[in-house]
Amino acid sequence: MHALLVTVGSAGDVHPFVGLGRALTGRGHRATLVTNAYFEPLARRAGLEFIDSSPDGKFYSVLNNPHVWHRFRGFGIIMREAVLPLLRPIYDIVAEHAGPDTVVVASSLALGARIAQEKLRVPLATVHLAPAVFRTDYDGPRLPGAALGARVPVALKRLQYWLADRVVIDRILAPAVNGFRAELGLPTQRRLLKDWWNSPQLVLGAFPEWFAPPQPDRPPQTVLTGFPLYDEGDLGEPSDEVREFIAAGGPPIAFTPGSANVHGREFFAVAVEACHRLGRRGVLLTRFPDQLPANLPNTVRHFDFVPFGWLLPRSAAVVHHGGIGSTAQGLAAGVPQLLMPLGFDQFDNAARIERLGCGDWLPLRRFTAANVTAVLARLLESPSVAEACRRTASLSRGQRALTAMCEAIERLGSATQRAIPGVA
Repeated sequence: MHALLVTVGSAGDVHPFVGLGRALTGRGHRATLVTNAYFEPLARRAGLEFIDSSPDGKFYSVLNNPHVWHRFRGFGIIMREAVLPLLRPIYDIVAEHAGPDTVVVASSLALGARIAQEKLRVPLATVHLAPAVFRTDYDGPRLPGAALGARVPVALKRLQYWLADRVVIDRILAPAVNGFRAELGLPTQRRLLKDWWNSPQLVLGAFPEWFAPPQPDRPPQTVLTGFPLYDEGDLGEPSDEVREFIAAGGPPIAFTPGSANVHGREFFAVAVEACHRLGRRGVLLTRFPDQLPANLPNTVRHFDFVPFGWLLPRSAAVVHHGGIGSTAQGLAAGVPQLLMPLGFDQFDNAARIERLGCGDWLPLRRFTAANVTAVLARLLESPSVAEACRRTASLSRGQRALTAMCEAIERLGSATQRAIPGVA
């Protein structure tokens, strides 16, 4: 089998596909990662083939827009500037490289792969990394500006989804998506993020049931696999500098505003001050060091990257933006979490961490040194939080997420009639 692994996004979106690619190659398959060229060195180190989905290299330039993390405006920016420009390139890559033994595995926003599945009849698995993208009339996700919880009347939830589609989502996506579909002779689609973006053959929910219990109206082709938890830890050991700092004192608090966040100056300033007030050591993680305070104390150290699977079990707590990858790693490590959600699925992930009893969250406007210090002090001292963290760590250890993903993809490859026009 040849798996075309197509993903759109930052490291949190790409890491699970790299881990999946390594798992598939370990089972004797061929795996090609299709994403932004920024990740080509990682793909090559992981032993994967690579295809650049965005030759103009625009994706990471989008992140310089300060509004990309706005809780409402960010969606439109990401869709217009990072997702829609990839419709045709991703479709063309699938059309060129798909053969009779190919299965396409695509992330939520790789909409060109979904169009290719319709037009070319290539087998497709859609991968949703976070539960927030699953719509439901039952206990819905916590999204900015929406009320979708279990106590909200079904009619009101349906109205909110309809308004979101009509006023925001389709207004942004439909002209480009349906324009391209018309070129290919495909019919117009409406409410694109309701059902259409899900592969009709297989949807992989890359999280466990205990994190997001299945709802009765989840797409019937959905398979929940657990958290992939891939973080490059198998590609090399942490540096001597990292190891020496960790060994030199008590467990630090780890801080990251997200791998793609280039606007974290205030976040890191708060982190340093909170460490000082708590008398704790800190690790600041970012590949954009210009965001950091000019002079860090000896008790706080910056590193570009340290695999969370190695770092967090050696940490006292983790403070982050609420991305699903960081959230999952914190649960697996069994450490308290403080989240500062900014948009997208992050508010839903924060609500789930709070519900599990493994941490708390602060909105951006309340993410101050005083508040962060107070919340971290409470989390670090709480026996109930410690017990909840131990429980989720134990549950995480029983996962075989990448194996479950491979098995589902293999079943799809075996069961699907591969009839691709023009492919010998």
